[in-house]
Amino acid sequence: MGKHNQFEYEFGGPFGALSTMIALPIVIVALNQFCDKNYCLDKNNISELQNRIPNWNDLFDANALGVVLAWLAFHVFLERVLPHTKAQGVELANKTRLSYRINAHAQFWVTIVVVASLHAFTQYKLDYVYEHFLHLAVASVIVSISLSTFLYVKSFTRGALLAKGGNSGNPIYDFFIGRELNPRIGDFDLKVFCELRPGLIGWFVINAAMAVHEYSRTGFISMSMLLVNVSQGLYVWDALFNEVAILTTMDITTDGFGYMLAFGDLSWVPFTYSLQARYLADYNSGLSPAALATISSINLIGLYIFRGANGQKDAFRSNPNAPAVRHLKFLETKSGRKLLTSGFWGLARKINYTGDWLMGLSWCLFCGSAHITPYFYAIYFAVLLIHRALRDDHSCSLKYGEDWNRYKKIVRYMFVPGVI
Repeated sequence: MGKHNQFEYEFGGPFGALSTMIALPIVIVALNQFCDKNYCLDKNNISELQNRIPNWNDLFDANALGVVLAWLAFHVFLERVLPHTKAQGVELANKTRLSYRINAHAQFWVTIVVVASLHAFTQYKLDYVYEHFLHLAVASVIVSISLSTFLYVKSFTRGALLAKGGNSGNPIYDFFIGRELNPRIGDFDLKVFCELRPGLIGWFVINAAMAVHEYSRTGFISMSMLLVNVSQGLYVWDALFNEVAILTTMDITTDGFGYMLAFGDLSWVPFTYSLQARYLADYNSGLSPAALATISSINLIGLYIFRGANGQKDAFRSNPNAPAVRHLKFLETKSGRKLLTSGFWGLARKINYTGDWLMGLSWCLFCGSAHITPYFYAIYFAVLLIHRALRDDHSCSLKYGEDWNRYKKIVRYMFVPGVI
């Protein structure tokens, strides 16, 4: 049997990888065309979509490409010059550990100050983001594809540590998944840099730009817009504040760095996760104070579950004898790893995903019920989290063997205790 026949493909193999690479940029453009200031898709105007196919000038603008490149360069500069601490990653297949610079939280606040100052005191206004949203999105796609190409070529350099899942020998599939596990230029880690900084902070800035536009249009910022900015801003801040936690995630420890992550980090996150703020920039949600309070409660419940579960897991991994976590029960595997079976993690194996999805649902609900487009995130994110959970379940079954089956008999539910 040849190497290709022995390899276990994900995402539908090479055909699925190619289809996904083609489809995702189209989805970003389509979401823009489905809803903007002149049109928003509903059951009464579906036939008008045929008139909204963009031309090349609608899609590409050289200045927007320059803005995206400048944005990336700015964040590389901050990552290099801001004070930082060091953190060690997990042990790799070659028995080494990589060291990472941790300063994304400081980078977040410095970026806010710089962007706010440019908007207040120069001709570089946040209004540009609203006015050239599609141009910026397409520019980010071009940059993502270019970066993916560089990463694929670089993965063939001598000494590159390859990701197990991205070394199939099929160039299309490997380009998508990513061949090299931790591509670096010197000590600059490309994957960890892209995972949080330019995309997540970009999402925050895009949201702020949409709020600026709503204020310019109406003379005030609606409560729905404010709550979307605050709740999503808190989500971004939390990720950056807890930057070290990503070093143990599947994205960093297992997946190679290719199109899948590069596109997700630099294009998908900032230009689809900002969909609710972009919708509210032009449309009123019409929600009552009671409805807004209820939706805010859903968001806070989701945040409590998400942060509580992740914080508990990280604290246990760091020091299982710490006062806050030493009472937790666990199953010790033959590999020596300990799987939590109480606390948040005794409720469901992916309880953090449940909290994450509840937050995403609340963001969509802040947009009201007049149009379906703002709800794309909740629908897509449910599919993503289910797929990711199944990938992780399969990976853990291979990693822990019978211990994983024992663990699943103790923690029976995947997402919602007593339900699923």
